[in-house]
Amino acid sequence: MNELILELTDISPKDFFGDQSANIALIKKYFPKLKIVARGSKIKAYGDQEILEEFDRRMAMLFEHYGKYNKLDENVIERVFLSNSKADYETPMSSNDILVHGVSGKIIKPQTANQRKLVALAKSNDMVFAVGPAGTGKTYTGVALAVKALKEKQVKRIILTRPAVEAGENLGFLPGDLKEKLDPYMQPLYDGLRDMIPAEKLEQLIDNGTIQIAPLAFMRGRTLDNAFVILDEAQNTTHAQMKMFLTRMGKNAKFMITGDPGQIDLPRRVISGLKEALLVLKDVEGVGIIFLDDKDVIRHKLVKAVIKAYKSIENLDS
Repeated sequence: MNELILELTDISPKDFFGDQSANIALIKKYFPKLKIVARGSKIKAYGDQEILEEFDRRMAMLFEHYGKYNKLDENVIERVFLSNSKADYETPMSSNDILVHGVSGKIIKPQTANQRKLVALAKSNDMVFAVGPAGTGKTYTGVALAVKALKEKQVKRIILTRPAVEAGENLGFLPGDLKEKLDPYMQPLYDGLRDMIPAEKLEQLIDNGTIQIAPLAFMRGRTLDNAFVILDEAQNTTHAQMKMFLTRMGKNAKFMITGDPGQIDLPRRVISGLKEALLVLKDVEGVGIIFLDDKDVIRHKLVKAVIKAYKSIENLDS
């Protein structure tokens, strides 16, 4: 009897097999002449060589679909196993704006005109500054672009970093080791990734270094090749930190710098590295700069009102 072994390398077996292996049970119905066993991260099939070859081809289509959409259900399996070509089973998409398909097939795409401009800038420039108030999707869009680049093998790794500046809190009094102290500062980056990459796969990518999340100080001395790198909360960098970060850029690298000049937590009289960089680099070819505003806020409607109210006070102060 012939044997075929399929390894689920970048796929969560739990998600792919389905609840109580419902997806595997359905697949077995389409190949009743094969003995199919799913265990751990492997699917083994036994039977006639010609049928095994057809099974291998259909499973490759399923793997490709899951890798792209992070979703597998009865309808998808039926379309794949009854189709004659990829065009027959691919779900047509009405928009070219889609960046990635997140967890459970969630569609992630730019939501506003400025977010679409940000995506366009990232395509045509290797270094992009996205500046704007809280809730405008700067970090989230950047993470989506990074995940897209990794999935499409444009880069080999994603590096996400922030300056560990204390916003009214003291790091020294937080419990735990250095990583545990810093994780709260990195939480917005983790949140975006969890939306876009299944939990098991995300943990694997972090463990093997494909995705790195670290404070800005850890960037010193490195050359970042073949990477999509995001510096978040850049308004809290100093002159020296910003210059250090920008000069880490290596071959085939994309840099995105996001920040809100209205939320600077640096000591008084310390110039924000973000504000300075926007002036210094505004005419440099290959550097894109976009300013988002309260029209791009996609959180609760009150966030827009809060931003507007504070802006009026700041205008009076100035």
